Amino acid sequence: MSFMKTLAAAAVLLTFALPAFAHDGLKITDAYARSSGPSAKSGAAFMVIENHTEADDRLIGASTTAAKLVELHTHKETGDGVMQMLRVDEGFAIPAKGEHALARGGDHVMLMGLTAPMAQGDIITVTLTFEKAGEMIVEVPVDLQREDMPAMPMNHGTGHGTGHGAMQAMPSN
Repeated sequence: MSFMKTLAAAAVLLTFALPAFAHDGLKITDAYARSSGPSAKSGAAFMVIENHTEADDRLIGASTTAAKLVELHTHKETGDGVMQMLRVDEGFAIPAKGEHALARGGDHVMLMGLTAPMAQGDIITVTLTFEKAGEMIVEVPVDLQREDMPAMPMNHGTGHGTGHGAMQAMPSN
């Protein structure tokens, strides 16, 4: 019986390791989500969006049951070396035959009001909404141990109206 459990676990891991495809030639790779700790009220999802079509597209929204509020965000330097997080209402351009990375310290899917703590290895389902391709459902693994960006000071100001100015910066480890 343990062989069957091992085989089933391997199948699940392989499923999540494979990239997701949308019906219109978009491909999601290297997706993961994280929060700053078990008591965090917010987290973020990151991924690379590849556009294998001849037409530009745009990520214009995202949703998940893992959070009460989901927004597209980016970071902008305030001029004094501090990074401020801002909501991006217009979304993110995904160029034809190109890609756009949602990465720590840059563009990302912000998850506010988490409905449950994010634990290493959990999977959250995120629905991405594209201007042309429509909706795409992506299974995003939680990876709290990933180190792909050096830590940087962040000021999560309230200039974008979401009221999460007191949110903790996500650590790089």
